[in-house]
Amino acid sequence: MQTPSTRRNFHRIMVVTASSLLLGAVGLPALAETGEDLNAEAQRALNALYSAHPEAQRLAKGAHAVLVFPKIIKAGLVFGGSYGEGVMTREGKFYGYYNSVSASWGWQAGAESYGYVVFLMNDKAVNYLDKTNGWEIGVGPSVVVVNEGVAKNISSSTIKDDAYAYIFDQQGLMASLSIEGTKITRIQKK
Repeated sequence: MQTPSTRRNFHRIMVVTASSLLLGAVGLPALAETGEDLNAEAQRALNALYSAHPEAQRLAKGAHAVLVFPKIIKAGLVFGGSYGEGVMTREGKFYGYYNSVSASWGWQAGAESYGYVVFLMNDKAVNYLDKTNGWEIGVGPSVVVVNEGVAKNISSSTIKDDAYAYIFDQQGLMASLSIEGTKITRIQKK
């Protein structure tokens, strides 16, 4: 039987652990100092993705725009969140800067970093991002998260969705990973 003192100590331990994880994650380099730095990080991330997944490069050729988030930091213990900054490219040129933010709660513990790229396949998806105050993934244009099984079946005749997302370069320990519920918003960068 748990006593009130035992429960109180358990809650204190959870709060201290969550605070430590979140403070540790904040210390990781999730933010590029300048737009030029972010452009370079995004290009490196795209090159690594294309090297590991050649079908991603085929998707890029048919995409109207590409959102690249080279590093997202995620941490949580019951309550969690993630943050990172990225860049949109259109026709091979840097078009604008965005952030990716999410919050979650539930059975989760740990911290990790990862990157993700979203290939916007039509004007509907690009316009939705341009005309709204942010895009919450899971609301608006449809997004398919590409895993090994989906990647094998991607071809010009099977591309029918508004956007395709690749998650890559996962590092750290976190019980779950999803971009569902992530909000992408345009930001200003020097």
